[in-house]
Amino acid sequence: MTEKIQSLLEETAALTATTAKEVEDLRIHYLGRKGVMNDLMAEFRELPQETKREVGQKLNQLKQSIQAQLDTLRKNLPAEDGKKDALDLTRTPYPTPLGSRHPLTLVRNEIIEIFSRLGFVLADGPEIEDDWHVFSSMNFPADHPARDMQDTFFIARQPDIVLRTHTSSVQSRVMETTQPPIRVICPGRVYRNEAISARAHCFFHQVEGLYIDKHVSFADLKQVLLTFARELFGEGTQIRLRPSYFPFTEPSAEMDISCHICGGKGCAFCKQTGWVEILGCGMVDPAVLEANGIDSKEYKGYAFGMGVERITNLKYRVKDLRLFSENDVRFLDQFVGEGF
Repeated sequence: MTEKIQSLLEETAALTATTAKEVEDLRIHYLGRKGVMNDLMAEFRELPQETKREVGQKLNQLKQSIQAQLDTLRKNLPAEDGKKDALDLTRTPYPTPLGSRHPLTLVRNEIIEIFSRLGFVLADGPEIEDDWHVFSSMNFPADHPARDMQDTFFIARQPDIVLRTHTSSVQSRVMETTQPPIRVICPGRVYRNEAISARAHCFFHQVEGLYIDKHVSFADLKQVLLTFARELFGEGTQIRLRPSYFPFTEPSAEMDISCHICGGKGCAFCKQTGWVEILGCGMVDPAVLEANGIDSKEYKGYAFGMGVERITNLKYRVKDLRLFSENDVRFLDQFVGEGF
């Protein structure tokens, strides 16, 4: 057996290979499960005990020699073969194209920053809500259209579990657990069962605000919203409040700003009126305060809400709402360097 090992040492020292496959074939022939070394180990186990020590050392020497020779062959393979092995056709092309921070994120952050400077703090709540926090606590009557399947995504009935249609549900949760004074803004995603088009989507984003304290008036609301509009759209921005109706505020109003494109003179964007609607607002209905555990005889409040997509359209003139959710880096690339 010693002579066989010596012969294999000389044989393997002269091995050659020009491709990675040839090297692998040699490895399998000598070191594989059914290879030469495996056969030698089977013979080794049959040797007398007094000779195993010497022969075992020579077997280890042979195995190490074969492995070293295979490593050398693999290292010295021609460069062309190595290049083929290194080419990965499944890799993403480099450099990977990048977009920027999403325009909705830019505008939402700017809105939050403005109201934070006015003393408002952030509040958050679940997107999957119950009927009480979305509708009943907000003074929606039982036959209100918002409770209809055509306008709301219902997940379960009796009890009613829905995807929230507005972030007013967050206001309800804050009022339930906090005693006035309350000054919060509630940004978040909301859902409504609408056909998707360039002007509408089944989900969008809102920022709502709520202020409750003693001696709060509509004049306070107007001044806060005027300050907000001028911070967001420019110092010369004017506002107007038009009477409206919301179940959870009384009196209620829609707020318009002077068109920042034409300066209020009239253009196609503002439909020649000089004004563009951006949000709804009003004094919190006493019934809403009472439903959420706040004494309406002692406290008053105001609330407002706006769609982030609408504000973003006004700032950047995005004509198709679907662009906001398509994750196209060509669209996002237009906002590099914008905002914070």
